[in-house]
Amino acid sequence: MTRTMTFDDHLGACCIGTGATLREALQTIDQGGSSIALVIDDQSRLVGVLTDGDVRRALLAGADLGDPARDVANTTPRTVSPDEGRSRALDLMRSQRITEVPVVDAEGRLQGLHTLTDIVGRKALPNVALIMAGGRGTRLGNLTKDTPKPLMTVADRTIIEWIILGLVDSGITSIYVSVAYLAEKIEAHLGDGSQLGCTITYLHEDPETPLNTAGALGVLHHERPDLAEPIIVTNADLMVRYSAADLLAFHAERGATVTVAARPYTHQIPFGVLELEPGRRVREVVEKPTIECEISSGIYAVSPEALAMVPYLTPYSMPDLIQACIASSRTVSAWPIESDWIDVGTPTDLAKAKGQSPA
Repeated sequence: MTRTMTFDDHLGACCIGTGATLREALQTIDQGGSSIALVIDDQSRLVGVLTDGDVRRALLAGADLGDPARDVANTTPRTVSPDEGRSRALDLMRSQRITEVPVVDAEGRLQGLHTLTDIVGRKALPNVALIMAGGRGTRLGNLTKDTPKPLMTVADRTIIEWIILGLVDSGITSIYVSVAYLAEKIEAHLGDGSQLGCTITYLHEDPETPLNTAGALGVLHHERPDLAEPIIVTNADLMVRYSAADLLAFHAERGATVTVAARPYTHQIPFGVLELEPGRRVREVVEKPTIECEISSGIYAVSPEALAMVPYLTPYSMPDLIQACIASSRTVSAWPIESDWIDVGTPTDLAKAKGQSPA
């Protein structure tokens, strides 16, 4: 959940009722610590939004300070849902040239308020992140013939941009991107990261000698042996909302060397499964049982000591690293992700991420 004002603190000071006057709206704007007044009904549903400019224009047009504020308010304001992050709110602010975006639930009830000051003034974390963006994306077929998978678009942004914005939303502004296949296209698209509120440094792998899912950690350790804080490591083909700050806090609380962001996975076996006794005597037949387990989401918190365990310029996988940590009695923990998660690996996955029906 993103940080917003709630009715328990000063959001209430920004709200006026449907019967409020323009004078009361101006007083609310002046005293509420925001440049808008939120018009709500007795069910806390957002009815409209009023700025001091709206009031000023109304008065110049002949309105009186005693007139209803609701008649002047914008009744179709730009809003976001509680599930949408601050990056989405920031997109709206930039595109609409506004400085506040209300948070409204599915029933239209006011839940909070994002302000530009709150977003821009967020607390920066000392941690860095590494995005693994070097794969060929072969399961996507011709879709990745000329375009690397991280540059596939979902909701008018590339997948890797959504990942970066999520990291920036959590306060991580120093980001490393490991590139190999069509690296020049990724670098040209993202640039130095300034347009996304961060600094991007590229780690280059040889496309003909891929380093697997953890080899770039060895490159990062070679480039930055001074790193003292845990880093976030993520694949570049994931559509998921999560708090990197919460993952790092969990990692620190557990004293872990590696923390795996885990999610539940259920699979139904489409056959009758035989439970056998010695001598191959059938004890029971279980028809189409369901297996429940937790799987890696492709997101990790990794302490600096683990980076030093990854060989330089040698193929190495995340399971290799995790097993090495376990074998050396280091703590590996699992942090639960509860939000929707899509690994964009196939055309069907990509269509799902776009909210489309698979072809």
